[in-house]
Amino acid sequence: MFFAWLKKFTPRGIYARASLILLLPIVVIQIVVSIIFVQRLYDDVTAQMTNNLSYELRYVVERINEAESEAEAVGVAQDLSQEFGLSILFRDDEEAATSRSFVDLSGRSIIATLEEQFPEGVEVNLSRSWRRVLLWLPTDHGQIRVVFQRSRVSARNPHQLLVLTLSTSILLAIISFIFLRNQMRPIRRLAKASSAFGKGRVVPYRPSGALEVRAAGRAFLDMRHRIERHIEQRTMMLSGVSHDLRSPLTRFKLGLSMLEQSDDVKALEEDVNEMERLLDAFLEFARSDVGEEAVECALLPLVTASIADLRRGGGDVQLVEVRGIEETDMFMLRPVGVRRALDNLLMNALRYGGAAEVSITATERTLRISVEDPGPGIPKADREEALKPFSRLVPARNQNRGSGVGLGLAIAADVARTHGGALKLGRSERLGGLQADLILAR
Repeated sequence: MFFAWLKKFTPRGIYARASLILLLPIVVIQIVVSIIFVQRLYDDVTAQMTNNLSYELRYVVERINEAESEAEAVGVAQDLSQEFGLSILFRDDEEAATSRSFVDLSGRSIIATLEEQFPEGVEVNLSRSWRRVLLWLPTDHGQIRVVFQRSRVSARNPHQLLVLTLSTSILLAIISFIFLRNQMRPIRRLAKASSAFGKGRVVPYRPSGALEVRAAGRAFLDMRHRIERHIEQRTMMLSGVSHDLRSPLTRFKLGLSMLEQSDDVKALEEDVNEMERLLDAFLEFARSDVGEEAVECALLPLVTASIADLRRGGGDVQLVEVRGIEETDMFMLRPVGVRRALDNLLMNALRYGGAAEVSITATERTLRISVEDPGPGIPKADREEALKPFSRLVPARNQNRGSGVGLGLAIAADVARTHGGALKLGRSERLGGLQADLILAR
């Protein structure tokens, strides 16, 4: 719970999270090594080298102070310059001022060490050149300017270790990313296959990768095979049920047609017709879009064709809004299943509300077909129950039920699930009745 606030800043994908786990230790180690390197080499080693040079500088100042005249001091300075490899100049007209560049890390240690060794006063200029050090020291014969190579007080090419460490880290990170990508590829293929199967599509998949990923892949294949066998068995059962039940119903209808017409015969004919209608509805629900493969098709012509068919039958259906989709846009759909679901939603809207309005909204991830009617709607507490097969709602919704058997919404919900989506029921803000949103994953 303490680190819950970090979740919104961390990546959500497994590849991005694995990359973060890989890069974070490398970056932390690089920072720690750099800090230790700077502390040890730039500070400690530089201070030690500067401290050693300060003894030579103090010896130079003492020898110059021992001279009896300024001319003798100049001669001593020249001799010491050759002996210690220094450039010593008397009466320099240049203004003495301590300065260094902001990025000069070792310069801070050089200045601090020289000021500690020469409390009587010293000015150090490190900003004029990266290769030379200029400093001014007071003597009994006046101020002198001393120039020497920067390499005498700081390590030569100290950045080489940092560059080598950084280059090695980048190379290892690239190699690790290549290995990580190879390890993530089987997981992503498994996720793609499972996601496609959830939308009703079967894509080729072969387990690969690490042992755990292979085990998960084989479990997925076993599950997919069991589901496919179940669907195949259900299809075979439906074929048998259709044949076995329709034959006696046909004989009943034939026998009743040969009888003398009476009220009892008419009642029996109505019962047979009701049984046939129930059988058709049950088979339609059980079949849904079993056996239909997803194909590329245009959604907008599919919707307009369904609306046109109902209009020809006298239905008041209007397409009121289309957003984010063109007539020629193609999507992976089961056209028969989508058409069946849309027909059921529209017929429900006409049966209970007398009219229907359709709107289509396409987003980056989903396709939403909304069907609204001005009818009584469905209370929020009953909406989940309304999606169940053969559900019977309150009389307010069923008073004009006609020949409905409670399967329209269930069929639409089943079609939406096979497309990786869902059927959402709500209240229409525009018409006041039911709003059914058929959501299909793209």
